Amino acid sequence: MKVVFDFGGVLFRWHPPSFLARVWPHRVADEQVGAEVARTFFQAYGGDWGAFDQGLADAATTADRITARTGWPREEIVAVMEAVPQELQLIDGTAALIQDLKAAGHTLHFLSNMPEPYADHLEQHHPLKDWFVSGIFSGRVKQSKPYTPIFELAVEQFGAQPQDLIFLDDHPENIKAATALGWQAVLFTTPEAARVSLQERGLLPA
Repeated sequence: MKVVFDFGGVLFRWHPPSFLARVWPHRVADEQVGAEVARTFFQAYGGDWGAFDQGLADAATTADRITARTGWPREEIVAVMEAVPQELQLIDGTAALIQDLKAAGHTLHFLSNMPEPYADHLEQHHPLKDWFVSGIFSGRVKQSKPYTPIFELAVEQFGAQPQDLIFLDDHPENIKAATALGWQAVLFTTPEAARVSLQERGLLPA
């Protein structure tokens, strides 16, 4: 079986409310405020940030656009953007899951909405080529989830029929898009819950 991993919030830590509370303590007093600020900053990964995700705008242009849209000082926008790589810490439980799936004989791929600078960082700091046979970063293919073209590209690149792919992602809209195209999918919440779901599907021993 081919198992496809999302990255942010699945293999690498990505929790914007707590991230912004750490990076912007003068603007974000707690995670509740952080959730509100995140909606403005990241626009649910549409708008300015969505273009950055898709490789349609570079980091400098994205900072300019967010500054113009929000009125926040550009140097503060840049500080958030430059802090993202440090936020993307490896989730140990998911790394263990990857090793166990590989040991069980499954083929692993990734499908991640990730701007190019952060994709470069992850490749430089983690053994992605050891973990995954192949993968797709949105910023390099100019497409992103939950839109159909990136899933179709993945099916072609991964050399599989949709029904032979099991996709782990933490965003319900991405899961919905994948299943609509015939993929199997697991909504990721924690590594432990994902492990149980994969055991129930017979991919891992109980």
